[in-house]
Amino acid sequence: MYVIVEIAGQQFKAEKGRKLYVHRLHEEENASVSFDKVLLTDNDGQVVVGTPVVEGAKVTAKVLKHLKDDKVIVFKKKRRKGYKVKNGHRQPLTQILIEEITVA
Repeated sequence: MYVIVEIAGQQFKAEKGRKLYVHRLHEEENASVSFDKVLLTDNDGQVVVGTPVVEGAKVTAKVLKHLKDDKVIVFKKKRRKGYKVKNGHRQPLTQILIEEITVA
C-alpha cells in the first residue's frame, strides 16, 4: 500500500517504513508529525483519487534528523564583460520515517 501525500508544498510517494527527505519542518527530532493532505491511495490495485484530498486518510511520520543537502554551485558569467559571480547554496532538509498510513 502506498499514498501520494503533500508535505510542505511538495508531493511524495509514501509507504510504511520508507524514509523521505522533505523541506525543513519545524518539529523537533524524534517528534511525531501527521499529514492529512493525502491526494491518492493505492491498496493492492484499488486506487482512490481525492477531490482534492482523500477524506479520512492520514499519514503519521517520525522526524529522524535535520540536515543540509549537498552544495549547489551557482555560477554566472557574461563573456567579454569581466562579470563573474560564484555563489553556493545548501538546502535545509528534514529526514522523516513513515510509521503509519490510515485510510478510513
